[in-house]
Amino acid sequence: MMSTNLKFRLPTGEIMPLIGFGTWMLRGDKVLTKTLDLALKAGYRLFDTADMYGNEAEIGRALKELLPKHNLSRKDVFIQTKLDPGNQGGRSYKALRQSLYNLDCEYIDLYLIHWPGSYGVADKSPENAALRDDSWQKMVRAVKEGLIRHIGVSNYTIRHLKQLLSNNHGIKPVVNQVEWHPFWHQKDLYEFCKEQGILLQAYQPLGGPGNRDIMDDREVKKIAKKLDKTTAQVILRWSVQQNIAIIPKSQTEEHIYSNIQLDFTIPEEDMKTLFSLEQQKYDWDPETIA
Repeated sequence: MMSTNLKFRLPTGEIMPLIGFGTWMLRGDKVLTKTLDLALKAGYRLFDTADMYGNEAEIGRALKELLPKHNLSRKDVFIQTKLDPGNQGGRSYKALRQSLYNLDCEYIDLYLIHWPGSYGVADKSPENAALRDDSWQKMVRAVKEGLIRHIGVSNYTIRHLKQLLSNNHGIKPVVNQVEWHPFWHQKDLYEFCKEQGILLQAYQPLGGPGNRDIMDDREVKKIAKKLDKTTAQVILRWSVQQNIAIIPKSQTEEHIYSNIQLDFTIPEEDMKTLFSLEQQKYDWDPETIA
């Protein structure tokens, strides 16, 4: 089971697990039910999805079936999903209500703007900022209506965050979900979010497809051997030890269990080694979005 101290207290006082379960590319009722069953048994209580992933309804059905099996109820799990970039602005309220319907639950714990841009709008167009603002206003409305408990963003740079914070319509973002792992981390973004009380949540916390694999890195392997941990555990603990939330994904029972067993400490000299690895971004880059 997950260590009970790996949690984050949101501004509302509610508790959010630092270790969640990612569901990107997991599709189909059979796959989701089997995988979430293992995740719940292992101790995961936060589940991350998105409209873009096309699996909200399958997750909703799986949790309806599985929560009673594990003697849990809706309040025992934290469900988060995201606004599709194609639904920024005027379509955002309808989209969030559709996500709520798909997930078949009374409320969503955390709803994020998935991307600072909008499909069909040029990256450099000022319309992006206007659409983001419109989406945020609709999300604030949904919080006031009790449809959503908390709101946040994903893939936001400091520039995007400053724009939002200058006019947040009464509610600050509680989370910024970004690519974050030893091969890609931004100290200035980390410091800014920490200063603003915004929790960084890492997607692709184990890296992603590319020419270099973090788990094959010589230094990572050396640290894992020294600590008698898997390379994945070392990489994930590196983020958690910075109080950064993570949402690793796996369909393998062994990895589902080991990825949540992070109640250990990486020595400071080894943390510095992990910070010093050559940087390589795997996923989409929001810097180009106006």
